[in-house]
Amino acid sequence: MGEALKSQSSRTMSLLSQLEKINLGSVLGEADNARYVTSKILHLVQSQEKTRKEMTSKGSTGIEVILSTLENTKDPQTMLNILNILIEVISVGGGRKANILVAKGGTQILLQLLLTASKDSPPNEELMVLLHTLLAKIGPKDKKIGMKARINGALNISLNLVKQNLQNHRLILPCLQVLRVYSTSSVNAVSLGKNGVVELMFKIIGPFSKKNTSLMKVALDTLAALLKSKTNARRAVDRGYVQVLLTIYVDWHRHDSRHRYMLIRKGVLQCIKSVTNIKLGRKAFIDANGMKILYNTSQECLAVRTLDPLVNTSSLIMRKCFPKNRLPLPTIKSAFHFQLPVIPASGPVAQLYNLPPDVDDVVDESDDNDDAETESEIETENDDKDQHFKNDDIETDINKLKPRQELGRPLEELKMYERFFPELSEKFQECDLVSKEPKPFIPDANLSGPIVVPTAGEEYSAETKQSTKGVALKESNPVLTEEYNRRPAFLELPKKDSVKDSSLHQQNDQRNLSPSCQCLNQEIVKGLDRMSLQTSAKNDQYYSTACVITKESKTSLTTLACSNPCEHVSPCGSSLFEGSSVHLGKLCCTGVDSEEEDSRSSSSGEQVMLEVSDVSPVHDCDLYIEMVKTTKSIPEYSEVAYPDYFGHIPPPFKEPILERLYGVQRTKISQDIERLIHQNDIIDRVVYDLDNLSCLVPEEADVLKFNSKFESGNLRKVIQIRKNEYDLILNSDINSNHYHQWFYFEVSGMKTGIGYRFNIINCEKSNSQFNYGMQPLMYSVQEALNSRPCWTRVGTDICYYKNHFSRSSIAAGGQKGKSYYTITFTVTFQHKDDVCYFAYHYPYTYSTLKMHLQKLESMHNPQQIYFRQDVLCETLAGNSCPLVTITAMPESNYYEHICQFRNRPYVFLSARVHPGETNASWVMKGTLEYLMSNNPSAQCLRESYIFKIIPMLNPDGVINGNHRCSLSGEDLNRQWQNPNPDLHPTIYHAKGLLQYLAAIKRLPLVYCDYHGHSRKKNVFMYGCSIKETMWHTNVNAAACDLMEDPCYRVLPKILSQTAPAFCMGSCSFVVEKSKESTARVVVWREIGVQRSYTMESTLCGCDQGKYKGLQIGTRELEEMGAKFCVGLLRLKRMSSPLEYSLPSSLLDIENELMESSCKVTSPTTYVLDEDEPRFLEEVDYSAESNDDQDTELADNVGDYEATNQEDGLSDSDSARILLS
Repeated sequence: MGEALKSQSSRTMSLLSQLEKINLGSVLGEADNARYVTSKILHLVQSQEKTRKEMTSKGSTGIEVILSTLENTKDPQTMLNILNILIEVISVGGGRKANILVAKGGTQILLQLLLTASKDSPPNEELMVLLHTLLAKIGPKDKKIGMKARINGALNISLNLVKQNLQNHRLILPCLQVLRVYSTSSVNAVSLGKNGVVELMFKIIGPFSKKNTSLMKVALDTLAALLKSKTNARRAVDRGYVQVLLTIYVDWHRHDSRHRYMLIRKGVLQCIKSVTNIKLGRKAFIDANGMKILYNTSQECLAVRTLDPLVNTSSLIMRKCFPKNRLPLPTIKSAFHFQLPVIPASGPVAQLYNLPPDVDDVVDESDDNDDAETESEIETENDDKDQHFKNDDIETDINKLKPRQELGRPLEELKMYERFFPELSEKFQECDLVSKEPKPFIPDANLSGPIVVPTAGEEYSAETKQSTKGVALKESNPVLTEEYNRRPAFLELPKKDSVKDSSLHQQNDQRNLSPSCQCLNQEIVKGLDRMSLQTSAKNDQYYSTACVITKESKTSLTTLACSNPCEHVSPCGSSLFEGSSVHLGKLCCTGVDSEEEDSRSSSSGEQVMLEVSDVSPVHDCDLYIEMVKTTKSIPEYSEVAYPDYFGHIPPPFKEPILERLYGVQRTKISQDIERLIHQNDIIDRVVYDLDNLSCLVPEEADVLKFNSKFESGNLRKVIQIRKNEYDLILNSDINSNHYHQWFYFEVSGMKTGIGYRFNIINCEKSNSQFNYGMQPLMYSVQEALNSRPCWTRVGTDICYYKNHFSRSSIAAGGQKGKSYYTITFTVTFQHKDDVCYFAYHYPYTYSTLKMHLQKLESMHNPQQIYFRQDVLCETLAGNSCPLVTITAMPESNYYEHICQFRNRPYVFLSARVHPGETNASWVMKGTLEYLMSNNPSAQCLRESYIFKIIPMLNPDGVINGNHRCSLSGEDLNRQWQNPNPDLHPTIYHAKGLLQYLAAIKRLPLVYCDYHGHSRKKNVFMYGCSIKETMWHTNVNAAACDLMEDPCYRVLPKILSQTAPAFCMGSCSFVVEKSKESTARVVVWREIGVQRSYTMESTLCGCDQGKYKGLQIGTRELEEMGAKFCVGLLRLKRMSSPLEYSLPSSLLDIENELMESSCKVTSPTTYVLDEDEPRFLEEVDYSAESNDDQDTELADNVGDYEATNQEDGLSDSDSARILLS
């Protein structure tokens, strides 16, 4: 057998050698010999796969010899033999073999032969069939084939052959395939269109017939490619072909009952899809009743899963042709106005202020210039598509990348910030320092001992776990435990606050602060007045309940004695928080479901046992109200949202990432299309409207009531569409006309057992984690009254998709044709006539922050902790921006101890520059509570660093329900390069603090700005590296010679090992041009802080580690804040040369980069790289977003879970874990 194969191989080579000699003209009788040799080769190729492989194997000249013969021969039979040989060779092995043929110049030879053969009269039919068959096979692999055919003059040969041989299906089939290949070039498509190709295609696809279906399929594919040209599409519309296509589709739909011709049906839809890319096509489609036709046919296809491609394509066409609507608003500018002290000279805010008052900024311009332009289809046949993704946003100028430490302001001017650093001059003469009393613990004793962190993974048990402060206290430390138990249950407010409150007494009397259940049903209210937050004596009787809390450590039950003098008041489960005397009005004291009333309701004063699984040490209902009174909002809110008043306790159950239902998006789109088809079914009733103050609250029992007139609320208008379906419109950021994403609103008046659909219809991002398992959050007042005050993930049929509401160019930065997006979700309520709140993410208001800081200050041990709260500056609205300083008190006022205190390195933290990223505040809460805890490692951390923290950089944005901007209408995280003290005071002064530290040579060791990320999972960091930035560009030579300290990678690496939610694989250290004015880049480049980070926390959940497959909650976010602190402690130990020598392998970033595919985020705020795979459901989420599957981000760190055991490891063990 081996001998036979060997002889076969040598036979092939011998024949090719003979053929080569014939080409060189060294053999007599060339034509006959060539015919004979090629027929032998053809026989071998047809019978032996080995021969086919040999012809295209590496180093073989077989293809060159064959092509050379084809080019030179005049013998028709030899040509036919060679064409058959080539067809055989490339038919096995697919694209690679075709590429070889293209690379050897095969396309030009075939086109030239086609041109020559066409001059024969009549042309050789067999030759034409084979030539076109071969061109159709190699054409898709030659991106230049369209241009080559046009230059060669071969373009119309195939078209004329089809015209002259309409009945010869064997000939025109490959000709149509070649025309389809040519038509990928828009220039060719236009040229062919002028020669009547569109009309010709409609002759072929003509009336319905099941004969020659293969020809029909190819003709439809060719027509779909041709109609992508606007010129050809207009030609088709002008000749009434849209109606013809719809008729053909309906015919095939009716006659193809066994679904054998799905490809033909899809081909017709692809033609409709192409022709409706132009405005005239869409209008013709609507006029021909296309919406109803495709809607009805697709509904009939839903039952058969194999017909999904037809349903999906129909859905895309209908969504595209759905007439664009303007948002039902008088203006897209915010419903609230704030006059700026200074108008920027340029930019979107300047444009907003310069708009003439009569300009309609909501106008739909989506199709204005769609067909008016001249044909601008130019040659695009180049290799650009083959080029790898290149991010032009990456900074390539090495001079701009190199940090250039510069103060930016005169030293004299920076001295104004000296007052924010009293710790650098404090002598502590008057202080009662730790050394004068027995120490609760030895600071350095537990240096390598356990690091106890509040862990999100712990399950909560009401029966076995004693209510704690939320920070882990070691049972083995009696001093700490005793100190905690001594803490009074009721904490007095500092006197300075009460003075401040009294000065505002008169003002607050006029601000009728009340909870925001504007529209409660009588069953819950029972005719009682609403809770008032006025300080007048008249209302005191309604909320001066004396709530006494006693702890029973074994059962963890809180006994509440509620002595309320009001009638009809059942005791409430609202005193859930340690250290708070909760003053609730009658509404809050009603409270249980009607079916539970018999067992739960009792006369006033009866004790009710409430089961509490966890308490928050820093939530105080009364204190929250006091904080609200001093919060200044632009709408002058007079109501308080119940979730902010009651507080939030993380639910004791896990909340998995929601599995997406198949076909959910097309179902929602078809329901939207029903609005157009069945317009009489649409109610279209406005039930809430900020722009129309006379809008009445619906009185009907079956209509939901809405409200968002409270801090951080954002809801502008609600329209009832169907009985249980509502369209919601969000308010723009103040002094802006866009940034709609954050929502927080109240709903009441619901019934149980009914699915209510909510559509938020003016979102702007092109994709969202709502498409990847994220759910919105809901807070039930009824549940809170039943001792379950928590935000929970809810909603089914969740989807995020482009809708038919168009964004005006004014709102889209000058771009026309942009659409808004819809978040849709369906909720079935548990309780009748409940009051529920919905939010984009866990709300965290400015008043909540003030309350938390106040509680932390009142609860801390001043002997151990140096805690100081300053007002950095006032915001545009007159709210204070808190600045917090935390460190350990010096051991004594001896010189050595004071020196050690003053010389601690600084860590500078900030958060919440973007109001909609509430998760950043929860992470910051975790950081603050950990730093203030009695935990030995927290004390060690305080002794290691001085923390300067700005927990909320954008109070005004948070208060007024903005998503991204401050009152200046600008993204404050794009103002760090040149902040304006009048427009961006918090950024100006935050940068001033850092500039002052740089001026006195006290650069922070770490700067970190906490953010939230709406498109990616996990928690991760962005840092700054010149070398890594250069690696992502073509400027590799400069990067090779660059020396850079890789210390910026250490902290993220530590966090990836200790924080379960953190993912090193998602981190990036690339500097982009569009991010040059962000805090991270400016602090790195101008201030000179090498470890300058943005820490991004997901809004959705995790896809790795301990929390894989779970949505993130406040417990996990707070844990991340605590783990960040632990990471800083590890960083301190590892970077201290006396304590630890850092192995170089940890910082071998070159190797790590090669192992991981760390991706760079794209330049813009709105179009970001997705980290999700495509869905099986083929749905075009948006024209703007790239839906392709991304390469997986490699997390080369592994899935190491932090545990208590790990926390107890020694430093050397920790290092081994880091390096493993």
